[in-house]
Amino acid sequence: MTISVVASMMMLLGQWPQWGGPGRDFHADGKGLAETWPAAGPRKLWSRPLGEGYSSIAVDAGALFTMYRRGGQEVVVCLDADTGATRWEFAYDAPFTDAYEMREGPGPHATPLVAGNLVFTAGATAKLHALEKRTGRRVWSHDLIAEFGGTIRPRGYSSSPLAWKDTILVMAGGAGNAVLAFRQKDGSVAWKSQSFRNSPSSPMIIRVDGQDQLVAFLYGEIVGLNPDHGELLWQHAHPSEFGLNISTPIWGPDNVLFISSAYGGGARGLELRRQGGGTVIKELWAHRAMRIHFGNAIRVGDHIYGSSGDFGPTPFTCLEARTGKILWRDRALNKTSFLYAGGRFLMVEEDGDLILASPGESGLRIHARAPLLAGNAWTGPALAGTRLYLRDRKVILAVDLQ
Repeated sequence: MTISVVASMMMLLGQWPQWGGPGRDFHADGKGLAETWPAAGPRKLWSRPLGEGYSSIAVDAGALFTMYRRGGQEVVVCLDADTGATRWEFAYDAPFTDAYEMREGPGPHATPLVAGNLVFTAGATAKLHALEKRTGRRVWSHDLIAEFGGTIRPRGYSSSPLAWKDTILVMAGGAGNAVLAFRQKDGSVAWKSQSFRNSPSSPMIIRVDGQDQLVAFLYGEIVGLNPDHGELLWQHAHPSEFGLNISTPIWGPDNVLFISSAYGGGARGLELRRQGGGTVIKELWAHRAMRIHFGNAIRVGDHIYGSSGDFGPTPFTCLEARTGKILWRDRALNKTSFLYAGGRFLMVEEDGDLILASPGESGLRIHARAPLLAGNAWTGPALAGTRLYLRDRKVILAVDLQ
């Protein structure tokens, strides 16, 4: 069964099991969503306090999974999707050393992954846990820094784990341990590969002319590995200041891989083709006119969309995937995290507004807008069926979009 078929089935079942949703591309089915909302916004189902954190929300079979920080501990929490009530919590010690600088918030940053009967989480100090989905009981754990020499990220580990067959794939950035595969059932190492330093980005699986490849956007390069045993298939340089390659790459049906970062990184379009038993890379374009900071980009048809910029203006930008040509910039929005559903974008501005919009020839057409969250609403939204789940640094809420 192909990755796209599995993702489509999850969409139909109303699941959002990982960072980026079923296909890790921020696309959702969108069936049954309203075309606009009242002035007061969509119907709020519930809202409740939650501790510090930017971890997004995984949704599975009526349960929500996310993470927050409580003093010197990180907490994995399972909530009832209907009410927001806590079903279980799993807390563990995660003190920061002098190597960390957390003035923008102490994390956690990564999103839980639901696979089978387990939930896999990664905290800001790179502690990886496998927990029983129903009870929160610890099945196994690893410290990616202490055990595998992983790269210490001063703002905290941010990479969300990825399921592949019977393994979990994670980026660590240690010598010989840049990328690791752990067996889901017991946490034993299935393989480890390469010595690239780590970045805050999250890995993904793409299919290149019939071959499945693991893509890891690392400190100064993007690489492709065989997800079954870690063999390096290709690599391409993409330097940025301090290795801050944060945004998840975007793969298209035309074999174009889009990558982008702020901090001097800019954006690139890479065409990947299988040839002579290997993978050939062609850089189609590269420029600094598109700079995705810590949010996400989305591909729809032949176009890539995302907020471009870091600490100055961040216009919502549209470009051609194959050419890199900027088609338009919309300066009416602040920095946004967003997903694509039913032909429209569901967007969360960093100041807390929820926006329903669709792209046009020269910019966005705003259909509805409502203030739902407070400042630093940097967490990506999660959609399961017609329910949208959102959080800022301290509050989590659910709204119904039908």
